[in-house]
Amino acid sequence: MRMFTALFAVLATLLGGCTDRPDLQLRLKPGVSTGFDVREAMGTPSMEWKNADGSTTWEFTRMPAGKRNYMATVGADNILREFTQVVSEENFAKVTTGMGKDELRRLLGKPTNTMRLPLKPEDVWSWAYDDVFPREMFFDITLNNDGKVISTGRRNEYRG
Repeated sequence: MRMFTALFAVLATLLGGCTDRPDLQLRLKPGVSTGFDVREAMGTPSMEWKNADGSTTWEFTRMPAGKRNYMATVGADNILREFTQVVSEENFAKVTTGMGKDELRRLLGKPTNTMRLPLKPEDVWSWAYDDVFPREMFFDITLNNDGKVISTGRRNEYRG
């Protein structure tokens, strides 16, 4: 019985940290929803940026297990201005040679994984994303020692 209670406590703790609330996310409307609504639907942001116009952009990552990163921009008046899923073809196309790590994080959110290639020396940041075919797709960005983009690419891993 103690083992069952301990298992239940662990599961409750793990599930309690799961803040993805699709029912509430669908209700988020720019110009109507508040910053409080965003946090209720999305949980605590994993990153926060202050913008020049007084607004704040929050990152809500669903990586590494998920394939989505959301950005919510809330004005100084606490009203939601924009809510977008940023791991997308549109944003992949915006990545250019010379971009820095901070710009990438703000554009695409937290990567699914990062890997250091010490013999090159380079870093590879990867984002998993959905594809129409039954395979796992990744958008990879290679960074030099200065943390600047030197190349991008795509790869897939077929699911069994």
